[in-house]
Formats: sequence, structure tokens, C-alpha cells
Amino acid sequence: MKEMWKKELPEFQEKTMQFYNGEMKKADYKGFSGKFGSYAQRDGKSSMLRLRMAGGRLTKEKLKFIADSIQKHQVDKVHLTTCQTVQLHNLKPEAVFDIIESALDVGIVTMGGGGDFPRNVMVSTLSGVEKGEYFDVLPYAEAAGEYLLGFINAEKMPRKLKVCFSSSPSNVPHATFRDLGFAARPDGKFDVYSAGGLGNNPRFGLQVAEAVEPKKVLYYICAMRDTFIAHGNYEQRGKARTRYMQAALGEEGYVKAYQEKLEAVFASGENLDLEITPKEITKTGDGTTVEGRRIIAQKQDGLYTVEYHPIGGCPAPEKFAELYQVIKDMDEVEIRLSPDEGMYIINLTGNEAKEVVKVTEDGAKTLFETSISCIGSSICQVGLRDSQGLLHCVIEAARKAELKDGVLPQIHISGCPSSCGTHQVGAIGFHGAVKVIDKVPHSAFTLHINGCDLQGQEKMGEQMGVILEENIPAFLVELGQTVDAAGMNFDQWMEDHVEDLKVITEKYIAK
Repeated sequence: MKEMWKKELPEFQEKTMQFYNGEMKKADYKGFSGKFGSYAQRDGKSSMLRLRMAGGRLTKEKLKFIADSIQKHQVDKVHLTTCQTVQLHNLKPEAVFDIIESALDVGIVTMGGGGDFPRNVMVSTLSGVEKGEYFDVLPYAEAAGEYLLGFINAEKMPRKLKVCFSSSPSNVPHATFRDLGFAARPDGKFDVYSAGGLGNNPRFGLQVAEAVEPKKVLYYICAMRDTFIAHGNYEQRGKARTRYMQAALGEEGYVKAYQEKLEAVFASGENLDLEITPKEITKTGDGTTVEGRRIIAQKQDGLYTVEYHPIGGCPAPEKFAELYQVIKDMDEVEIRLSPDEGMYIINLTGNEAKEVVKVTEDGAKTLFETSISCIGSSICQVGLRDSQGLLHCVIEAARKAELKDGVLPQIHISGCPSSCGTHQVGAIGFHGAVKVIDKVPHSAFTLHINGCDLQGQEKMGEQMGVILEENIPAFLVELGQTVDAAGMNFDQWMEDHVEDLKVITEKYIAK
């Protein structure tokens, strides 16, 4: 598809320059540019660009391309998203044009990164190397990603479509509540969930199939697209996500509608079977070992993964070049981007892991510091609040209070109700809000507590009320100190103290 995409770039360049020359409105440009994975930022003076990474897989070649592009165009802000993509920010038009076209030559696609198109296919971060996983789902996700790209210039869907694959009940990519999710089973097959999603009117997905052979996944993706086109809402954009079809058709009605489309796909005679031989990791340990807070032993004997969480998912731009220089000569080593905005460097020997640990010491030092935040209102056109600013503020407060690691959980912050920070399934989540007091609007966030994304235990967090932004650091510090005084970590404390959390919360809810 590379040449096809390149033929579309002149039109993108033309309309981009029209926008920057003041000849096109921001809303009109957004409706056009999203297809190319780019949007104008809030100030209207620069652009962002989203680099798709199927399954979050970042190979050395792609890592080098990103590092070189950052240096060439003096990129000063990068964000790792909850959809396992890389966003480059504060770009001038010439940088956007060059990166989009050059990226295609190393297998990085930006097309469909925004707009009403299939988005990046998500996968359990450590698929293929994680102990206890059911099986390696990454090869099927990568094949699905290629297949979905073929829909971009086909019949238009009502809005975006998100597909993911999970390899275990940890449900890292949220397979049970995406537009379409494939959840691995112990028998080497998939259960399939559909029409779920976070944000306004959140819904858990409905199981539409079980015990699906992995080679058949493309039939189920095709059926999902056909169902969305047939029953999605083209008239009201706010209700044009797949989760609204549950309400429109009823749960049983939706499952029936999906299965009818699935039967039609199978009856069409088109062969969508996948012939995949999962790539085996041939590398073995060399006898060197390593231990540490950020070290994960892989299922491959003697190999390790290093976990790296830049604060807010925003690594220093030069970190890409530093990582490349460290791993470029290491056999079979690559990076996986995670839905919690981190990087996991896999297939390392003990000594190699020690080298990677050194170059990633600037990341999170505690569980709380791995907290998730969307890019926020300083950049996002639709954001209400500066979620990144809040995250840095609460981390600073926790450090100043010298809270122990574990007394606060990983929290989730979204700048608006859209849930790009997945606030609805966090133990503690916030979304941007406004609180009017004495007719004066104040910057605030709505608090959610006790959400869970584990398969079989899924629940949306309970919405507790609105806290003024200035009071959130004190709220979290008091909570951490309370947990610490009980001699527990946060998860242990929450088992029997949900009501105590609500008591603390009540003190900070704006009246």
C-alpha cells in the first residue's frame, strides 16, 4: 500500500498549507488531516503526528528512524499513547510531510491514525515472552493491522474502530471492552468481544463468539466492520461509536446483528484464513543474571525485560537515540510500547539488561509515578484540563511527602471525559471538569474510584464528585499517608477500606 499512500500526500500537503495560511478552518482541517494521522494542535500554530505501531512493536529499524527524525526536525515533545503509538508534537508542516513519507519506507504507517478509520491494533505488551500467557497473539495482531489498513479507502464507517488482542486475563489492551477484542484462551483459541469502549456512555463488550481458531480472526474483523457500517449512527457523531449499538439494538439484538454479518462473510467464499507460523525467539541466556524493581524474567530461560516508564508517557526526545545506541548490536532485542504509556525492552541477557537499566534511570521510581495521563489541554483541541500538568504536580507532592512506594496506586488522568487516560477503569481516575463556585468557573477534575480492567473482574469506577485541581495533591497525599499508617500497600488496604476512602474523598469534594 506504500505507493498508494504516497500518491495521496500532495493533497494533504496542499490542504495543510491552506490551513496554516488561514484559508481553512481548524474543524475542516481536522476532518481531513486525521486520515493522515495528523492534527493541528490547540494553538493552531503547529501539528502532531501519530505513528502507528501494530501491537506496540518497535523494532530497531523503526527506533532508529524515530531517533533520526527527532534529530533532523528538532522535535521537542514526544508522547507514548495508551493505544501503543508514538506521537510527535510541535511539528512544522515541512516536518510532518517529510516524516509521513519517509516513515513508509521503514514500515511505519500514519494513515488512519486519526479520523473515522481503523486505528492501531493493540496487543498485550509482552506477548510472546511473558510467563503464564496462554499463547503469543502478536503475529495475529500484526496480520490484523495489515488487513485493517485496506479498509481506510473503502466504504466510510461512522467513526473510528479499535481492535485488540490479549494473551492472558490481565487484559492489558482491554480486549473485553474495545470495539472488537480477541481474548486468548488456555486451549489456544480466542473468545471474541464486541461493541465496548470507554468515554461517554462506557460499555463493556458483548461476547459474540467463543473458541475461535486464530487463523480465522480476519473473518470476525470483516464482520465487525460490516456491522458497524450497517447499524452505526452516521447522523449523530456523538453516538457514532460501536458501543452505542448496544443501546440501539439491545444486547441480544446486537449479538444477532453481528452474527448475521459474520455468517455472510463466511458465506461470501472469500478466503481470509491466516497462515502464520509464530516466530520463535532463538536467543538464549548467556549465564548472566540480573534483579531489580524494573526487571522482568521472561519465559525464555536466561532472558529479561527492562520496564521503562517515562513520566506521563513523555520520554525526553533524545531518549530514542540513546536507546538505539545501547541496543543496536544486541541480538533479537526490540521495544514494546505499553497501554500504560511505557516502554518494555525485551530479549536481554543479564548483562544487557544492566546496560538498558542505566540508560532508563530517568523514568518512574515508584508505582504511583507510572501513572497514566493523556496529552492534555495544552496540546489537544478538545481537552478541558492540563492532565500532564496535574500528573507532574501530584508526583511532586508525593515526593515531597516522602510517600512509600505502593501506598498510592497507578492513577489514570484524562483531560476530558473521552477517557484517553482510561480513567474509568483505574483504581483512582480523574477526568477534566469545571466547577462553578459563586458564578466563577474553577479548574477541576471529576474523581472515579475502584475501577478494574482484569478479565472477569471488569468494572467501571464509581464517580465520586468534583475536586478542585488545586486540592488534588493534598487529597492524594492524605490518602497515601492513611494507607501507610495502616502498614499496607494500596491494593491490600482497598480490600476492606473502600468506605474509608470515601470518607477521605468527601473532605475534598467541591461543594
